[in-house]
Amino acid sequence: MRMVFGLVLVVGLALAGFAVYMAQGYISQTQAQLEAERAARAKAGPLVEVFVVNKPLNYGDPLTKEDVQKAYWPKNTLPESAFTDELALFPEGAKPRFVIRQMEKFEPLLAVKVTEPGADAGLTSRLEKGMRAFAIKVDVASGVSGFLQPGDFVDIYWTGQTSGVEGDLTRMIETVVKIIAVDQMASDDRSGSAIIAGTVTVEASPEQVARLAQAQATGRLALSLVGAGDEAVAGLVEVNSRDLLGIVEREIVQAEQEKVCTVKTRKGADVVEMPIPCTN
Repeated sequence: MRMVFGLVLVVGLALAGFAVYMAQGYISQTQAQLEAERAARAKAGPLVEVFVVNKPLNYGDPLTKEDVQKAYWPKNTLPESAFTDELALFPEGAKPRFVIRQMEKFEPLLAVKVTEPGADAGLTSRLEKGMRAFAIKVDVASGVSGFLQPGDFVDIYWTGQTSGVEGDLTRMIETVVKIIAVDQMASDDRSGSAIIAGTVTVEASPEQVARLAQAQATGRLALSLVGAGDEAVAGLVEVNSRDLLGIVEREIVQAEQEKVCTVKTRKGADVVEMPIPCTN
């Protein structure tokens, strides 16, 4: 009986020790996970509750309260134009906003991707203060084979006849001009396919509009796509037919004829003209 009691006691102690060992391992693992989570939170910084869209939204869609929800976002990676206040996003009594840039589900809602309350989602919402919209007629050649998209920047070249220049003259008249629409499409969402457009609308100052209108009325306009991030303004660029073909005008100088002096003498009935050195 004592042996059975002793055996049960030993087995009980063994099981208790094993349970303690497993509990210590679990506690150690849990503490490690908590420490890793604290470190990740410290690295991410404090969280801010912001508005995100709860479904995909496309250009021109109205924005309603049912389209948004709140979510936590790291404060140090949040864009400045994100909405954190519901009254700022949906002012009381104001007309709805419209989407001007495509947004995906759970993307933070930014002020640059929606219009002001009541503002139209058309071109007027894309123009900077003091700027105007001007449409340029293009084709496959002058419109960079249809690869122009809203939001791109282009240089504009004029080709035509001008006084004092033989043949056509091509000159860059505007540089780094922003495209705000291609035909009827004002969205800058990239579809990845070329669009053969008939008109390209650019953002220009009133003075630039006058220059472009005059240029379009007196010649042909062509667009040259500017590389992403390249904001360098080029200097005067001008080429005519002679420059293109390398034709150089040669000044023809006629050699001055040598002056010959003569004197006439009479020999009988004949008059003879004799050459003599010129004294003057």
